[in-house]
Amino acid sequence: MTIKVAIAQMNSSVGDLTGNAAQIFDYVSKAAAQGADIVVTPELSLVGYSPEDLLLRQAFYDKTQYALNQLAVQLAVFPEVYVLVGHPAETDGRRFNAVSVIVNGKIIASYFKHNLPNDMVFDEVRYFSASSTPVVFNVKGVSFGVNICEDTWFKEAPLAAKNAGAQVLLVPNGSPFHMRKQHQRIEVMRDNVTSAGMSLVYANLVGGQDELIFDGNSFVLDTNGALVAQLKHCETDLQLIEFEGAQPQPGKVVPTESIEAQIYQALVLGVRDYVTKNGFPGVLLGLSGGVDSALTLAIAVDALGADKVRAVMMPSPYTADISLFDSRDMVQRIGVRYDELSIAACFDAFRATLSNEFAGLKEDTTEENIQARIRGTLLMAMSNKYGSIVLTTGNKSEMAVGYCTLYGDMAGGFAVIKDIAKTLVYRLCAYRNSISDVIPDRILTRAPSAELRPDQKDQDSLPPYEILDAIMQLYMEENKSRADIVAAGYSEEDVERITRLIKINEYKRRQAPIGIRITHRAFGRDWRYPVTSKFRD
Repeated sequence: MTIKVAIAQMNSSVGDLTGNAAQIFDYVSKAAAQGADIVVTPELSLVGYSPEDLLLRQAFYDKTQYALNQLAVQLAVFPEVYVLVGHPAETDGRRFNAVSVIVNGKIIASYFKHNLPNDMVFDEVRYFSASSTPVVFNVKGVSFGVNICEDTWFKEAPLAAKNAGAQVLLVPNGSPFHMRKQHQRIEVMRDNVTSAGMSLVYANLVGGQDELIFDGNSFVLDTNGALVAQLKHCETDLQLIEFEGAQPQPGKVVPTESIEAQIYQALVLGVRDYVTKNGFPGVLLGLSGGVDSALTLAIAVDALGADKVRAVMMPSPYTADISLFDSRDMVQRIGVRYDELSIAACFDAFRATLSNEFAGLKEDTTEENIQARIRGTLLMAMSNKYGSIVLTTGNKSEMAVGYCTLYGDMAGGFAVIKDIAKTLVYRLCAYRNSISDVIPDRILTRAPSAELRPDQKDQDSLPPYEILDAIMQLYMEENKSRADIVAAGYSEEDVERITRLIKINEYKRRQAPIGIRITHRAFGRDWRYPVTSKFRD
């Protein structure tokens, strides 16, 4: 007998119970119109993932339970359609990450998550208790089991479902994106689920939530582990998969794009959701004529449209003419509002005010940082006046070693490329230009410079970015020791210098705005080093 299972790859907003419930109802309505027997929504679909410390408030559970009960009643207009809805639940004084099975206006079962992730960006042990009870329900003679996300990264919960009679495992997920994550997901599901003789329906969330990106990419595996369906990357989607008994039939497999395409689309999604879900009318950014601000501008326009993006060029006495020319060229190509505000007079005023204090002292990074802080002040003033949020343009390489100015270029509300290494910045620019030529070639070929003193180049202060990025990745992302990195072929001098800079600039990173995470370890929720520490390895 044919059974149709729908994956509702939806974009929930944290705390928007009414809006999320309406989305679920809409997905079920569309799926039911196509003959769906089962509709699977993502993890915590009713409340959004992750609510963080909202999960410590009793009112959050009370309102969630009310919204769930109301949704169940509303879904009764779709008879015999089984709907899986993710939500937090409280029972007998304990709180759980739950999925409820709703049919004919009633909740017929609730599954509580077994394995609670407590590493990287996850801290579910802070909020939830773990269960060990399987849930299996029957539709047209086939037994469907339920797991939630992390459960399937281990063998125990899938095996519990299998031993309870499950032939197909339905898995709502809130699995965040990082590079190469999809391949990892599929391989783990093969190891832990299909190897036990069950087919798998993996329904993942899509959307941006603060620094996290949920990339969708929901998929279906048959009992042999073959990929028979895959949904869109970083877009909402709905797909129905037909099952003959417990075996899914071939459906649409959306092709996996290049790493650069995946990352760029994740950044666009992150900007769009952060700005729109928080109600900002638009964004501002400082355009410098350099590659980082050019990439940030392209992402912002692709995310929001040119009418919601404003670029401001703030030249100083050290700004090269080509920086002005290239900035003007790019904004003409991309169609945003563009203004030039010289900071020369402000800079002179600061130096005059400090002239007695600094008498007899050479100019150094102090004067460089004053320029950056003038620019930050101007952007924040415009943000205050017009309500638009400032997007900062610093990359991961700069954040790692502190090549950035507190209250200067770090001033803003959202750090778009905070987790993008400098070498990856260039790759993403090349990808964007392969779609349409929006970033002038000279921005991509000239040597990078902060232009805060005459003839300045980044490599005056830093090792080549190819070396910096490689050492940063080994030390920060892969947790390698200095000895391991030297053994990998990098000079002891470079390794010592870069790892030291990473350590001493923790105080800066703690004061940076949040930014989009695209690696498996970013400077954010999954980097928790102390600011005050005398440890040296």
